[in-house]
Amino acid sequence: MRILVAILCIMASVMACAEEPASSYEAGTHYQVIDTPVRTIDPDKIEVTEVFWYGCGHCFTFAPLVEAWAEKQPEDVVVRHSPAIWRDVMNTHARIFYTAKALGKLKELHGEIFRAMHQGKKSLASEREIAELFAAHGVDKETFSKTFNSFGVRSQVQQADARQRGYGITSTPTLVVDGRYRITGSNLTGGQAEMLKVAEFLVEKIRQEK
Repeated sequence: MRILVAILCIMASVMACAEEPASSYEAGTHYQVIDTPVRTIDPDKIEVTEVFWYGCGHCFTFAPLVEAWAEKQPEDVVVRHSPAIWRDVMNTHARIFYTAKALGKLKELHGEIFRAMHQGKKSLASEREIAELFAAHGVDKETFSKTFNSFGVRSQVQQADARQRGYGITSTPTLVVDGRYRITGSNLTGGQAEMLKVAEFLVEKIRQEK
């Protein structure tokens, strides 16, 4: 009987180890816990937010990784983008993002905006230069200008600014998981790829908690 109990204990221990995630990450080392969680848009989803800046070279290389990762996520996970804003030019670039979104052109233009800045060496700091980029993708200048200067776009920029303050963002790119956890590449030996692994770890953690 004692032998049978010992065998069952060993089997239970092996099974428990098999169920543990392949990688384990720790708060304060691999990610930061946000002191006051920021409310997510859809509480029924696990929200992963990429905070980025079009002028950031690291964001440029991270963007395709995030897009590929987002496409593989199950239905309970939603990946969002939120522009960082702490300089005037970043405010302008945030308006580019929300203008493209308002015009239904974000999927088409998101990568193009990055490429225009980092490969085409454009600053995209003036309305005229930005209008030319949109015009090349079928948006007439009047429609662009009306949207770019609209109350709706400016309001979304203000919301993004408030959101990043709540997240405690100090650099880009940063991932925020469910408004509760902040991930940067600064303490990760695997760089940007590992940021996504930490995000997967936290998504599963939240999923189990729910």
